[in-house]
Amino acid sequence: MSAAPRKLWDVAVTALMIQGTGSNVGKSLLVAGLCRAARRRGLSVAPFKPQNMSNNAAVTADGGEIGRAQALQARAAGLEPVVDMNPVLLKPESETGAQVIVQGKRLTSTRAADYAALKPGLMGYVLESFKRLRGQHDLILVEGAGSPAEVNLRAHDIANMGFARAADVPVILAGDIDRGGVIAQIVGTQAVLERGDAAQIAGFIINRFRGDPRLFDDGYKMIAARTGWRGYGVCPWFADAWKLPAEDALDLSAPARAAGLHIVCLALSRIANFDDLDPLALEPGVRLTMLGPGRAIPGDADLVILPGTKSTRADLAFLRAQGWDLDLLAHSRRGGHILGICGGYQMLGRTVADPDGVDGPPGTTPGLGLLQVDTVMAGDKCLSRVQGVHLGSGQPLQGYEMHMGRTCGEDQARPFATLAGGPEGAVSADGRVAGTYLHGMFATDAFRAAWLGGFGVARSDIGFEATVEATLDALADHLEEALDVDGLLAVAR
Repeated sequence: MSAAPRKLWDVAVTALMIQGTGSNVGKSLLVAGLCRAARRRGLSVAPFKPQNMSNNAAVTADGGEIGRAQALQARAAGLEPVVDMNPVLLKPESETGAQVIVQGKRLTSTRAADYAALKPGLMGYVLESFKRLRGQHDLILVEGAGSPAEVNLRAHDIANMGFARAADVPVILAGDIDRGGVIAQIVGTQAVLERGDAAQIAGFIINRFRGDPRLFDDGYKMIAARTGWRGYGVCPWFADAWKLPAEDALDLSAPARAAGLHIVCLALSRIANFDDLDPLALEPGVRLTMLGPGRAIPGDADLVILPGTKSTRADLAFLRAQGWDLDLLAHSRRGGHILGICGGYQMLGRTVADPDGVDGPPGTTPGLGLLQVDTVMAGDKCLSRVQGVHLGSGQPLQGYEMHMGRTCGEDQARPFATLAGGPEGAVSADGRVAGTYLHGMFATDAFRAAWLGGFGVARSDIGFEATVEATLDALADHLEEALDVDGLLAVAR
């Protein structure tokens, strides 16, 4: 489908918010697709999410961090991501606590029970960031978090209706028909909302329909009749969503392959920045397995990746509880390869020390001892975009660093890469175990091809960045065909 022609609306285009009937109903992709559709209409559009909770973060052009979904939405809008696009980011550190990032920088760590006391002071930052973006663009597309139906959290809310009413932004409610009960999702949301909040909602979308959307005509009309809200369309399942960075680690996976280089990634309990693996998942010569808890590392694994984690010492305990420490030793003895990225790199060393308790309770945890390095959690958080050269292949690469702690030891005499600031990472004496702080490096096509070539994988013609761009275009086309996009944009004020 070709891009829609530019159109002038009778009302000023300012902001529109997509909220959901629950978490993971597809809000992030809807906003990304609408960003691309608005951009193709000649509008200057920017994404915004007042509050996000995710350990999958991106380093911004202005030196902070935001949720990965907002970075993808910024890309769809043709922009570099900036911290104002996600002014409050919660990064879970445990079952009951999270690190609080405000306008790109760490503010504090807090228990979930205590976060409510922080929220009244955070609305000012949220509105400040929103105002700055609104002054720079024609249209702001806002993504909610969780659901406005969680009325027990309504007091001091900054993520959904609290923000929508404070900034006077109209809301479109998205329901996920794939999980079932979409009529109850939408009608029930209206039923529990306070009258003023319900009045902020201008309409609804049915998302993730499988099959012929016409089969839901009666249900669609029923929702409209019961709520009085206008429907803006039924959106079919977008099959290529797995080609885009996902915000939740195991939500979207690549099609299973029966053959190829078998790369196993350990799905740690606090896994972070797992979109590092997206370019590998696209490669036809790679079989990627995300290994969940309770499953042994398969004996046919060629390479095991220890990914980033929000809590290195806690995930070391989690790893050992699965028996993966013993599996890794057996894998190493069989001649298998191991790569640790960021927190995974720290785990591969001899010790991880946290004397000041910056990443949990103070103390020292033994590492896996597969690299002769030690890590101390201290100093400021490193947030930077980097370029360098991978020493094993001689290929340039680019990526970003996002970590606490400093690592040093004998195996750093064999660095993984060289950056402008000097050597980076470490490689074992036999070359089979490597660690690096570099996220995002596999998006560099030439490096990825050379690195995989070292394992005997034939070079493909996959261009990762081009694939993401093409998929964003396809997503926008998908929404144009299914939804009344012009009508949605006309709701904005």
